[in-house]
Amino acid sequence: MNLHHLQFFQELARTQHMSKAAENLGISQPSLSYAINKLEQELGVPLVEPDGRNIKLTAFGKTYLNYINDGLNSLDQGNVAIQQLNDPKSGHVRLGFTYTMGQRLVPELMQQFTQQPDNERISFQLGQDTTEHLLEKLVDDQFDLVLASYADRVHGQATKERFQFTPIVKQAIKLAVPVNHPLATKPTIKLRDIAPYDLIMFSQKSGLRPLIDRILKQAELTPKIKYEIEEDHTIIGLVQYGMGIALVPNLPQLDQSQVILREITDNPLSHELFLITRKQHFLTPAVQRFDTFIRQYCKQHFAHQKL
Repeated sequence: MNLHHLQFFQELARTQHMSKAAENLGISQPSLSYAINKLEQELGVPLVEPDGRNIKLTAFGKTYLNYINDGLNSLDQGNVAIQQLNDPKSGHVRLGFTYTMGQRLVPELMQQFTQQPDNERISFQLGQDTTEHLLEKLVDDQFDLVLASYADRVHGQATKERFQFTPIVKQAIKLAVPVNHPLATKPTIKLRDIAPYDLIMFSQKSGLRPLIDRILKQAELTPKIKYEIEEDHTIIGLVQYGMGIALVPNLPQLDQSQVILREITDNPLSHELFLITRKQHFLTPAVQRFDTFIRQYCKQHFAHQKL
């Protein structure tokens, strides 16, 4: 099916006159007749019929015109949408990130980015999930960029061939305890201090879990795991109500009147966060602008400090 032939038929249906339609289209009348005949041959039905010196649509033609109008209108809208997406000043960014980044990093990046000249009209679609699920959605083209932990494999497949991991920020790992917990009164915490207590851990699906396991292994601790949870706010809720204590990344917006975060003095490891993109994958100009901004902003503000 030739797109130009559909446009020719639409104009002929509007004018209901062969010579006028041909003139408006800038083609010869024989070329217009040929296009209409080709359409009728492909469909196997007559679309137009003579009406004196004019033409009129058959019942088939009237029905078909409705679908052509809808289809061509959708194509026009699609062309406009693609132009907008490809406009670096008014494009759209689909950003996925892990739960802990919603407290400070993502809002800060978006605020600073949109305050820069020419970025005000760039819009965002946001989504949160675990690192594994975010990478799956990145592959499925549900996100343009992902901010998450490092993962060497997803569903048994190595990630290094599919993704570009760019380190941007390090988060300190702290101990979360209820306000009435014995450890809440200690000015400093060492890893051995947590050994007697029930621990609420990030689940095996979380990008944080391998790091927490390494921290405990280096301290030669066998944790008393009570619950395993994917999302940090649920972990904090369980800690608040005395269900256990937890090793969590720094949560700068946390209300410490309910849960106290304590620095662990003998833990050298931190949680490294990455900007993740698909290798050899087209990024719209707006996404490229935000990608470059993230790299530059994090290098300037977080290169020598932990979030």
